[in-house]
Amino acid sequence: MKHIKPDLFQKFTAPFSEYPIPKEFTFPFFYEPHALSIEAARLLQQYLKVQKDFEHNFGLQKEQSGMVIGKMFGVLVVQNEVGELGFLWAFSGKLAEQNHWPKFVPTVYDMLQDNGFFKSEEIILNELNSKIEILEKSIDYNTLREVLTKTIHETQEAVESFKQTIKNNKKVRSIFRENHPNLTDEQTLKLIQESQLESIRLRQLQLDWKTKIDLISTELAQFEQQINALKDERRNRSAALQQQLFSEYAFLNQYGETKSLQTIFNGNPPAGAGECAAPKLLHYAFQNKLKPLAMAEFWWGQSPKSEVRKHGQFYPACTGKCEPILRHMLDGIPLEKNPFLINLGANKPMEILYEDHWIIAVSKPTDLLSTPGKAIADSVYTRIKSMRPNISGPIIVHRLDMATSGILLCAKDVDTYKILQYQFIKRKIQKKYIALLEGVIIQNQGTINLPLVLDIDNRPFQKVCFDLGKLAVTEWRKISERKGQTLVEFKPITGRTHQLRVHAAHHLGLNCPIVGDDLYGTQSDRLYLHAQSLTFWHPHEKKEITLNLPAPFA
Repeated sequence: MKHIKPDLFQKFTAPFSEYPIPKEFTFPFFYEPHALSIEAARLLQQYLKVQKDFEHNFGLQKEQSGMVIGKMFGVLVVQNEVGELGFLWAFSGKLAEQNHWPKFVPTVYDMLQDNGFFKSEEIILNELNSKIEILEKSIDYNTLREVLTKTIHETQEAVESFKQTIKNNKKVRSIFRENHPNLTDEQTLKLIQESQLESIRLRQLQLDWKTKIDLISTELAQFEQQINALKDERRNRSAALQQQLFSEYAFLNQYGETKSLQTIFNGNPPAGAGECAAPKLLHYAFQNKLKPLAMAEFWWGQSPKSEVRKHGQFYPACTGKCEPILRHMLDGIPLEKNPFLINLGANKPMEILYEDHWIIAVSKPTDLLSTPGKAIADSVYTRIKSMRPNISGPIIVHRLDMATSGILLCAKDVDTYKILQYQFIKRKIQKKYIALLEGVIIQNQGTINLPLVLDIDNRPFQKVCFDLGKLAVTEWRKISERKGQTLVEFKPITGRTHQLRVHAAHHLGLNCPIVGDDLYGTQSDRLYLHAQSLTFWHPHEKKEITLNLPAPFA
């Protein structure tokens, strides 16, 4: 058995050492932390508050200097070969600019090893960068570039000036001909020769300037050939280094099987893949004959600018980077049931609020999909089709998140669908939501303008991005306060995915997640977000209609 460093495998003390072993491993992408994971995380958080092993600015203390970088930490509950319960700790990425610190499992592959191929190749790449920089900043090279630019400009001026002279002379000869209709042959020949001579001089002028430019360009090309050759070598070496890194970066599973990043992602993986806490923890456990029992990851420090991350709160593993890796690493390990495959809205009734010949509006219960999902067919769409089998068209004009309850507007035919959807697209439909927020809002009302974009590495999460995000605007007003929570009314001006949830939770928004938001906040008995009011223009009745459905928690 490989020696387990005592500072990495930490044994639980009573009463946790006597806890029953979890029968199934944590489903990484949606979970309630096991009691053992919570205790392991508590001990890690306690350590982070008092440790002196490293200095890292999490943004929790004003007196700390340097860039503020919050960090995701992970814990893995394990059992060793003699049956003892313990746990491991890990951090995502680097911590205080290093991969290794006491008490934390190491990275799966350490690119920072002094004797590793990455470091050796990095030295060569840095030397190439230095050579390129020296050439690009050399006086001779930059002088030639300036001279070439100046010469090209002078050439253009000289040629254009002579062309203008030719044009003026041509006009003079034309006037002379008009004033002297009876030119002799000798006079006519002279005028022709003048024109021909000017053309010859123009070609000679262009040739002289071209010769000057060619001489400078030839000398300049010698520099650029050296620079381009170095850049080609750098590009080829970087590509080869990347491919070698991806092939060397391999992950274990319980069977001792390894798969590289390149194999797992069938090509180039996303940036940072394999650097999250979960793969590090599992890899170390398999290396050291430790049986994984449960895991959890939490955020420590200030929230990043784009994402919603609350200090000390648990979060699932990311889907884009970790899901393919963990699929291999957890192969054959019994997992908790995937909640995404469970129809939580199966027994929840859906009531009809309004119906006529063209339109039907329903009260969507929480946990019911608006349209069929990949694994669950039950939805507002399928239920309406079952109740009204003769209607046609896409039916669902807009959507509510599965966890959101409230008014959902539907069309019975394609024409009505197109007209209503046009009203949504043009923001002609007024919507009001009621939400209960986890925290107290001091202001009474306001407008949130935070552009949103999909987090492609962690679907379905949305993040704030002022460069690439789509316009997302929400008006809000406070209704009341209750026991540390705030009841608010949201009026979304735009209709982006998770707009109200992100605008509520993000630190640049209200900084108070909606109660029960299992993506941007913490789980509860439900998501306390309800579509309470909807006002639209009836395309056939030619009148404004307002539907109201009071929130069950208001």
